[in-house]
Amino acid sequence: MANGTAQPRIGGKIKRLRRQRSMNQSDLASALGISPSYLNLIEHNRRNVTVPLLLKLAGYFGLEITDLSEGDEASVTNDLMECFGDDIFADIDVTNMDVRDVVSSNPAIAKALLHLYDSFQRFKKNGVSSENTTKEEGEQRGLASEPVSDFLQANSNFFPSLEQVATRVRSECVQSDEERMQGLVTFLLNAFDVHTRFVGLPNRLARRFDPSSRKLEIAQNLSTQSRSFQVAVQTALMAGKYEIDTLVSEGNFPSKDAQILAKTALANYCAGAILMPYQQILSAAKGVRYDVDLLSQQFFVSFEQICHRLTSLQKPGAKGLPFHMVRSDIAGNISKRFSLSGIHIPRHSGACPRWNVYMAFLHPGNINVQISEMPDRKRFFCIARTIVKGENRYGAQMRHLSIGLGVDIDCAKQLVYSDGIRLDDERNVVPIGISCRVCPRLECSERAFPPAHHKLNLDANKRGASAYISA
Repeated sequence: MANGTAQPRIGGKIKRLRRQRSMNQSDLASALGISPSYLNLIEHNRRNVTVPLLLKLAGYFGLEITDLSEGDEASVTNDLMECFGDDIFADIDVTNMDVRDVVSSNPAIAKALLHLYDSFQRFKKNGVSSENTTKEEGEQRGLASEPVSDFLQANSNFFPSLEQVATRVRSECVQSDEERMQGLVTFLLNAFDVHTRFVGLPNRLARRFDPSSRKLEIAQNLSTQSRSFQVAVQTALMAGKYEIDTLVSEGNFPSKDAQILAKTALANYCAGAILMPYQQILSAAKGVRYDVDLLSQQFFVSFEQICHRLTSLQKPGAKGLPFHMVRSDIAGNISKRFSLSGIHIPRHSGACPRWNVYMAFLHPGNINVQISEMPDRKRFFCIARTIVKGENRYGAQMRHLSIGLGVDIDCAKQLVYSDGIRLDDERNVVPIGISCRVCPRLECSERAFPPAHHKLNLDANKRGASAYISA
């Protein structure tokens, strides 16, 4: 970077901010005191952004400079690298630098490639050819969760309009935190004429609302935290209907399934904001150095709900730490993924078995701490713990999951979990990868598949720790 310039690759973010305000290039250029042609070059990453101009942009959009420089480019780059690790590209010499160039210069093309690869994976897993599948069938069989994950990532999992809804709801629920479920029940009755009952529900339903009768039913065999959360979700769906519908509309999701999942994710976000008000949870988190168990006790919510909320504390001027979060089942299926720390969480394939989110299953219920080093030498401080979800009744089938939470190593000392750990001791560092196909660690004894872009040097007369290592 030359003197007097800031990071140049922020054109895509400037374009998105401009379009969110329904401005054309001439309007924004005039407000910034530059020519429309110069702004056009900036938005296409063909000109660097000077520090004075960066300050003007931050001031005009009411953001911090770091908000402009932080984007989803790294996430898209890593996802695209994972795609090109697939066997179908084995004979195509695509380098990591090629991928970075595409994402930097043509982010829309990069995301289109991701969408195309998602579709390929969808049809491959379902054994269906796109030529013989209608659009409606494709939507039903589609991996609708990926566009939702991308949407949350692009917005840094922070939605000001939903925070405002939560503040409005909290102001009308006068009960203390210990009695807030009753407060929300009363709010639903007074504001929306919704009658809430805690009953036994069939088919493992947690919540059921009938718009015609205005009856809300919550499964009585859920934990106290889960019952409270489900009431908060229904409150969010009703009190924040306009805001949620607007965000879903702006998301341009490719299918009805994705739209419904997005609506659910946003309602869950708003529910978390209702139960854990922004300033309160931020102050409390900093006060206890992000001790998740202490926070869950203070706010009467679950371990997982606290972890979710910690990832959303990204209000300009009042930010928490940039966390990543991942949720996996015991078979390695990743059902939730989000990253502000910069760590890459696989989009399709299983993650590295060395990652503590998997090792946590060996020590159920305990916090597992790990200093993780990616192949690019970037290090992250990660914690992971297993949780059990299901109905509170004898014989109920339970789900065993692992929740991983982490930050860049530079933020580690702000977490209570780093106490007593030598962060600079190489013996405490665990080399991990993204997934076997794209991991360059040829010497790894955990390798389950050959690397996509590295030639193997196998010898039948030699056997290493893995079948793909000749030692």
